[in-house]
Amino acid sequence: MKWLILFGLFAALALMVSRMAHAGELPKVGDVAPGFNLPDQTGARHTLNEYAGKWLVLYFYPRDDTPGCTQEACAFRDDLHELTALGAQVVGISVDDSGSHAEFAKKYHLPFPLLADKSTEVAARYGALTNLGLLKFAKRYTFLIDPQGKIAKVYVKVEASKHSKQIIDDLKQLTSKGK
Repeated sequence: MKWLILFGLFAALALMVSRMAHAGELPKVGDVAPGFNLPDQTGARHTLNEYAGKWLVLYFYPRDDTPGCTQEACAFRDDLHELTALGAQVVGISVDDSGSHAEFAKKYHLPFPLLADKSTEVAARYGALTNLGLLKFAKRYTFLIDPQGKIAKVYVKVEASKHSKQIIDDLKQLTSKGK
């Protein structure tokens, strides 16, 4: 009987955590990208509209200065010339604050904006928020947004070490279709 009660409690707890962790609905390819207005590591505000007419690599990441997040950010840094040559801008978003982003960007010489989504609203609108009550963080999701502001690709299974190259390959394919 004790095992049955423990199993019931565990099942209820697991259900509660999964409901709390549920983010908003994930935008689909072809959807208009959800807007944002967030500060970067310098305090300057960025909106989706300022990237109109360009490809935008909007990547969400869990935390500044953690191994996977550092690897992903540095790969985007190292490949930035190739990404910009393809007409793309790179923007990172996490729920860390601008001060944390500033330290992270300075430490790794990251030349692109890292946006602070302290309210977690933007991550939620992109379906990229993990909410465990007191602990909230962004999932490692990326959205490739086309020059018209629509979602062109959604990446939910991101391998930090290969992701930048994957984006470059997809951008080459997508931009060659438009020629």
